[in-house]
Amino acid sequence: MDDSLSFESFLDGASKAAQKAMEDHGRGEYDEFALHAGVAIERLAKAVLVKMNPLYLVEMRNGNADMLLYFGGHLDLDTAKVRTVGAKEAIQRLRRIGVLPTDSQLDLLIELRNGTAHTTVGDEAKTLLPTLAETTGILLTAVATRFRDFWGRWSRTVIMAVDKQRDEIQRDVEIRIDQARHRFEDKFDGLPSGSKERVLGEAAAKVEVIGIARGDDELLALLTVIPCPSCKGNARVKVVPVEAEEPGLTLQAESLHCFMCKLDLHTPEEIRAASVAIEDALLPTSTNGAWATAPSPTLRVESLRPF
Repeated sequence: MDDSLSFESFLDGASKAAQKAMEDHGRGEYDEFALHAGVAIERLAKAVLVKMNPLYLVEMRNGNADMLLYFGGHLDLDTAKVRTVGAKEAIQRLRRIGVLPTDSQLDLLIELRNGTAHTTVGDEAKTLLPTLAETTGILLTAVATRFRDFWGRWSRTVIMAVDKQRDEIQRDVEIRIDQARHRFEDKFDGLPSGSKERVLGEAAAKVEVIGIARGDDELLALLTVIPCPSCKGNARVKVVPVEAEEPGLTLQAESLHCFMCKLDLHTPEEIRAASVAIEDALLPTSTNGAWATAPSPTLRVESLRPF
């Protein structure tokens, strides 16, 4: 049988497609994510089938026995004429023999990959990362293949995608942090050793610590720079006043953007989920003209002086 139809070939192809899907998801290219995630699951499903019995790859069409004899090892065929089952049939076979459970989200992912789903691909595909993670986990277990060998550097991210101990916001934020970190590291592929550290060091030396926006003597927003929770570069945090019962001014971190790795956190809840060290932000107070340290994602100060 052709080496391209071996267990090792299917497994290697599935691993490459799955990791490509993670890169697509991290860049927000959800159409591409659906394509590569679907390819990954199809190839991994075929790896499981061929591991169990090469005959399980046979496409049943027109009653022709040539494929059956070929996969059984008793007939030579031109590789251009060889056909295997498609993704939907491979999944159905694995369900019939008890390897995979019925899963409407998996069916949707394959439909998106095939272009047969009547929906906007990106809108639906964005939420299907846990489906990819769960399905590959089941199939890898079926063939006794190590999760980390398959997923490589994406192992932690994929584990996070199916971690039921964290709420949805926590899972989403930690996945985005990992994706941003990998995006940042990829920029330095092929560059001399130490390039990343030099870039981070030079950026830190140029930090503009803070900026204040005022209107009619009222604080509108405050910008400060803190270490990014993903790449440790300079992340800009927008801090805004919020209503509070206690006297004084209460400030809350509202959003974060890192120019280095392009991580974006859009709400106070996401910032809390990322364990952003707002205490590292230096805020100026008018009490003694010195820089004061913010103690938490919600800060109280008596007054602020403009620049």
